[in-house]
Amino acid sequence: MKITKFRHIFIVSDATGSTCEIVVKAALTQFSQTKTILHKKSRIRNVKQVKEIIKEAEKVDGVIVHTLVSSELRNVILDEGRKHAVPTIDIFGPILARFSNYLEISPMAIPGLFRNLDKDYYKRIDNVNYAVKHDDGRNLQDLSSAEIILLGVSRTSKTPISMYLSFRGYKVANIPIIYNIPVAPQLLETDSKKIVGLTIQPFRLQLIRKVRADKFQVDMHDYTELDTIRNEVNYALSLFRQHNYSVVDVTAKSIEEAAGEVMRIVSKRNQCKINSEL
Repeated sequence: MKITKFRHIFIVSDATGSTCEIVVKAALTQFSQTKTILHKKSRIRNVKQVKEIIKEAEKVDGVIVHTLVSSELRNVILDEGRKHAVPTIDIFGPILARFSNYLEISPMAIPGLFRNLDKDYYKRIDNVNYAVKHDDGRNLQDLSSAEIILLGVSRTSKTPISMYLSFRGYKVANIPIIYNIPVAPQLLETDSKKIVGLTIQPFRLQLIRKVRADKFQVDMHDYTELDTIRNEVNYALSLFRQHNYSVVDVTAKSIEEAAGEVMRIVSKRNQCKINSEL
């Protein structure tokens, strides 16, 4: 009767070990006939811990795969592995070394940094999804969850500014202002410090709308007529004053500049709110 020998693989990391585990499991798919036992060792931050893992691996004739970012610990695990005939595989070391030479800077060697970046990435994706779902006045039923709410008449860059802000870490909703139509009731129930009105010079807005009308090759006379645009812009400004909303003029600003001004306004208002509560 054939006795199956199990191979012991030690997954070692100074963070959670998730990255290392993914790499090991991906590699093991190429060796489906081999029986393996994975030993996950996370949060390894000192030499004593490394030496203990080496001894444990030595007892079972195991191999160590690690993603240690500390150069000191990488050197220790290599040296100790050689002393005790324990094979060690450094996943991050060669990459960090090559990048360090290419970029001409030293790595920060911060444990778990990749995982933190990963979390930031998914948070950014969530914010973008939120901006898409709350574009142009949609899903007002959960408007209270927004961190920034943009208001403005058509073609005042509400959507591109919303998307830019979502990439910067904010949950953003935008709502159109329609001539002679009061603001949405949900806005009146929302903290006005979250709300920023976007305005623009009528002549500039007329030019933008004419470009849009030409693109779609349809008659949009009322949409592009200057007097109509003046009425829309003035009506929006009256609503902003009535409800004490901050205002950003986007006439001569890029998307980045307008978004930066929105962020400064919201940040300043939030800080004032915090100070008033202290």
